[in-house]
Parts: sequence; C-alpha cells; structure tokens
Amino acid sequence: MKIALLGTGMMGYPMAKRLCEAGHEVHVWNRTRAKAEGLAAHGATVHDEARDAVRNVEFVITMLEHGPIVEQVLFGAGVAQAMNPGTVVIDMSSIKPAEAREHAERLGGMGITHLDAPVSGGTLGAEAGTLAIMAGGKATTFERAKPVFAPLGRATLVGPSGAGQLAKLANQMIVGITIGAVAEALLLCEKGGADPAKVKEAITGGFADSRILQVHGQRMVERDFAPRGRMTVQLKDMRNALDTAAGLGFTAPITGLLEQLYADGVANGFSDLDQAGLFAELARRNGMK
Repeated sequence: MKIALLGTGMMGYPMAKRLCEAGHEVHVWNRTRAKAEGLAAHGATVHDEARDAVRNVEFVITMLEHGPIVEQVLFGAGVAQAMNPGTVVIDMSSIKPAEAREHAERLGGMGITHLDAPVSGGTLGAEAGTLAIMAGGKATTFERAKPVFAPLGRATLVGPSGAGQLAKLANQMIVGITIGAVAEALLLCEKGGADPAKVKEAITGGFADSRILQVHGQRMVERDFAPRGRMTVQLKDMRNALDTAAGLGFTAPITGLLEQLYADGVANGFSDLDQAGLFAELARRNGMK
C-alpha cells in the first residue's frame, strides 16, 4: 500500500520504519527534515513538504504533537487539499476527542475518511510493533486500515469518531496516576530504610504489580529518566482529560491532583525528563535525591 506518515519524531520514526519493513511504499515528512532522513535507508521517500508526501497515497498517518498542530498541518499547509478523494487519514497523535471529531467532519466534507487512532506502548512498543491502538471512526474505514495497523500493533475499534482519543485519555489517566502511586510508594520505602529495588521485586506478582511498576518502577530504581515519553506530554494528556471531563460534566479529582503534581514537576525543572520523572518531583518535596 502507499502510505504517508507525517511526523517522524520519537514515535513516528520507528513506526515508519516498520511500515517500510512490511513492504509498503512509504512517504515521510517531518518539520525538521533531518529527523526523517535516516528512513531513506529503509526505503522511505523523504519529502520537504507535507503536501507532497500525501499526493496519490491511500493512507495518511499523522503522528504530531497536539491538536492545533494536527489542524495546522492538515488544513493550514494545504495537506488535505492535496489528497485524493477516498484517502484515509489515520490520526495517531494524542489530541482532544472534540478536535478529532471536528477534523473528521471537515475531512468528510472533502471526500476524505478519518480515523482517530492514538497509541500506547511508548517508543519500545513502536520499535517492536506491539502498540495498543485505540481507534474511533466507521467500522468500514477501520477494516480498510487493518493492513496498515498490522505492523504497528494491536488495533481495536472502540466507537465513533473521537472515541479513540477518549480511550487514549483513559489510558493516560491510568498511566499518570499509577506512575504517581509507584513513585510515592518507592520513595516512602527508601525514606524508611528499605531497598526500593527489593521492594519492587517483593511485590511483583501481587495485586500491586503492573506494567507501570515493572517499566517505570525500574526507571525510578535506576534513576533513569531519559525521555521516552516526556513529562510535558503526560501533563498535556492530563489536561486534555480534565478538559474533556469538564465538557461532559464529569468530576475527575484524582486526575486533577496528578495534573497539579506533573505541572509542579515541569515548573521545577523536570520538563525534559521521562514521565517517570514525577519521581524526581516527589523526591524534591521530601528533601530526597
């Protein structure tokens, strides 16, 4: 299949590489071209302009920072206008559900179909092709997109337009809140004289075990906060969740508390850390390294 992927950052690059390795004809664009150049060695065609990358392809994947950038690229840079009618846009960025619904409506008026299909699994999942993909849109469009999703991970249609983004917000609420719980618990143990690495080992397999404990908990034990998913991105997702909740008349007090903790961490100089870097903010509050 002919596929364009717009946005070859930490997630988009390995995803494009996997699409190339699956035998698809892949066209890529990134605002900073240098970040896409390496994909040429894997068979991708690198374009200077996003609108050139999407000409005459069947699917366009966007993996961009947030909703306003997705809107600017699609509608402000002439990208949607350059697509053929019948093209499927798969927005795998993490944006607000309301933004996804608006994009779907605008594209639909141009004869272009749309899926919002954000992902979970981080850079490790993108590299291994094990992403959890949460899709919103029409069932017929989802069926067409299955061969595109196959090299990237496991895709599930969760509802109409916007539902994929709603599921991603749920995912990020659970991730962000659980990171906070793991960080606070390990720091408490360290403060009291227990070995955090051994505590993590001891509770593995019990009811407190989780993917967050295993992956992010290990990063905390090792003080390894090299960014895979940045604190700023987690904060953005928590704020999107709160904004969406407010629009539905839903109260989310736990998410609100964690949003404030992530905001404090960013304000205190931890913005470039991995999302597990919330540990650093909680350590700071307790006078710990």
